[in-house]
Amino acid sequence: MADTDEVKLVPCEPGQLTPAELRTLFLFEKLTDEQLEWISARGCTMHMPAGGTVLREGDEATQFFVLLSGTIALYRRVGQDDVQTTRTEQRGVYMGATHAYLRDDGVPRKYAATMRALDDSDFFVLSAADFGHLMREWFPMAIHLLEGLMLGMRDRQAAVSERQRLAALGALSAGLMHELNNPAAAASRAAAALRQRVAGMRHKLGMLAAGNVPPDRLDALVELQEEVIEKAAKAKPMTAMEAADLEDELGDWLDKRNITGSWDIAPVFAQAGLDVACLNDIEAKVGSPELLDQATHWLGYALETEQLMSDIEDATGRVSSLVSAAKQYSQMDRAAHQWIDVHAGLDSTLVMLNHKIGNGVKVVKEYDRSLPQIPAHPAELNQVWTNLIDNAVQAMNGVGTLTVHTYREDDDLVVAIEDTGPGIPAEVKKRVFEPFFTTKAVGEGTGLGLDISRRIVVNGHGGDITVESEPGDTRFQVRLPFAEPSST
Repeated sequence: MADTDEVKLVPCEPGQLTPAELRTLFLFEKLTDEQLEWISARGCTMHMPAGGTVLREGDEATQFFVLLSGTIALYRRVGQDDVQTTRTEQRGVYMGATHAYLRDDGVPRKYAATMRALDDSDFFVLSAADFGHLMREWFPMAIHLLEGLMLGMRDRQAAVSERQRLAALGALSAGLMHELNNPAAAASRAAAALRQRVAGMRHKLGMLAAGNVPPDRLDALVELQEEVIEKAAKAKPMTAMEAADLEDELGDWLDKRNITGSWDIAPVFAQAGLDVACLNDIEAKVGSPELLDQATHWLGYALETEQLMSDIEDATGRVSSLVSAAKQYSQMDRAAHQWIDVHAGLDSTLVMLNHKIGNGVKVVKEYDRSLPQIPAHPAELNQVWTNLIDNAVQAMNGVGTLTVHTYREDDDLVVAIEDTGPGIPAEVKKRVFEPFFTTKAVGEGTGLGLDISRRIVVNGHGGDITVESEPGDTRFQVRLPFAEPSST
């Protein structure tokens, strides 16, 4: 239900409700005659025909309403629809500028809901200024208590939320640094080892050159080096048992030919996937038995340098992919609202949370890559994915299967985060989207509650988020429309 009608109040004159009539309303029944006279002089009555909008959510809260007769309903905007939260015909209920008594802190007071008359209704109306004045003047102690309660709750929640967000950011940053440290350290170790192997190659090449090797034989050795490296690049992967058996065979071959340090060279040739037949070919092309030892060591250095360069390339590539994932996750240098491929955000979130997922959780991606882009705030959606994935991993205690599934359902794109944890009890399931509700111990969690996730999805994107759970199968389903929500 969309509300497009302007809110038009029927003009009324002060004094249309007598003090005696005001006393029949439970809100005013304990006031003195003098106080009732003051309210009667400043208030007025208003009639709203059936279907009329009395006040609208988000508008400036300028009036305080008390229902005299009729039936009214309160609505909260959820996505493109207005959801009815309250329906009543109880005489004396009040709504509108109910927080007008709070001291002015520069924050505009707005109506928290939309109110409509379901049938012909009458109201007693006070201005927000008059209602705030009578509350502060007549009930100063109560106002101090209410202000302390309201402002204290707001300030405490702001402080806690800020600390939780900082803690979540710190945890993500620490995890990212841990992920970056592994490939960076691997690249550093490989670079140091590469320097030693290159020095060894230079030394062996100098020894070969000093050994009066004919030029044609030296050319053959250089050509043989390229052939060996090419064979190693095309070698098939082996199991640990196959590699150990091959290493023993190569070691025996090298020992029979008195190759120095055979125990050092055999693992290098085995790791490269070179077999005895390849060594026989090397022996034949070297020709001279006295050169075989130096040539074998030289080829071993060449193979090691290739492997170390591959290790450095893999490590630096991993660093680059982590930086790219972090940039995608944080949406640096990007517009707040844009058309996105939802899979990019899911992938970057999985990378950012890899340290939490660990080795005990198997991640299964069931992506429908044919899904079109959707209009969204990607940084906000990444917060939603972070919360849902982190909750799933914690629910499984680090052991189980995490499935991220995307598919189309009517006019919506659906992202399902599924885990094989113990499930959510029925009494908890119906409360998981309540503000401030948590089942985690103090200090645990990302600091982003499911209620905020729901607001991001529902209010920010016009979508929906639901949960289905039974032991071994819990799934949160986020539905996001393919089209831009229509503005109302």
